[in-house]
Amino acid sequence: MTGFISKIWAIVPAAGQGQRFSDTKPKQFFELNGQLIAEHSLSRLLAVPQIEQIIVPSDIDCIWWSQVLSIKHSKTRQVKGGEQRAHSVLNGILSLTELASDNDWVLVHDIARPCVTKTDINQLIMAVKDHPVGGILTAKIEETVKQVALDNHISATVDRTHHRLAQTPQMFRYGLLKHAISACLEENIIPTDEAFAIEHAGLKVLSVEGRRDNIKITRQEDLPIASAIINSQEV
Repeated sequence: MTGFISKIWAIVPAAGQGQRFSDTKPKQFFELNGQLIAEHSLSRLLAVPQIEQIIVPSDIDCIWWSQVLSIKHSKTRQVKGGEQRAHSVLNGILSLTELASDNDWVLVHDIARPCVTKTDINQLIMAVKDHPVGGILTAKIEETVKQVALDNHISATVDRTHHRLAQTPQMFRYGLLKHAISACLEENIIPTDEAFAIEHAGLKVLSVEGRRDNIKITRQEDLPIASAIINSQEV
């Protein structure tokens, strides 16, 4: 994993409130196997030495951050989060203006994906290191996929062969991602992920197959699933 000319900067947007999960506190501050979800996610990125710095756009004054040891690491820096995920990611990108070059890499990871493995992160890095644009981790869809109409009746069965579930990390050239997200927001388009913004700019995104257990914690029932995954993993 040596020989990188372009630097890798990580951004972990963490300003969301996750109200589908709980109305008491953001989901990243719930405990999972003895640590907060945020600690799991950040510590796994800190285990990747190629990453220069981890930027965490967030509510800096939130008291729960005091329980996240990784936020105090020398390679981790908090910046102000934005209204939507895309705004937070852009804030993180702009905070690197004096440090990053256009050809550098930005690796964006969800704070609520605590099960990502170091192996998958390294696999993504190696797969895109010579790519002109970048790529994302994806998972194959093993179940039958149905298209459902507004009246909740099934309108079609979708061929899953060419469909994938988007995961994070997602890794793109610094200059391309900055301009792609900025362009979307200027058009009042809120990209659901970084790949959406890159696609909207007319660029091709590489799909890199990752592990299916890299789940995103969205609802309460995801916690015991994530707990079992972490207990079984060799990261």
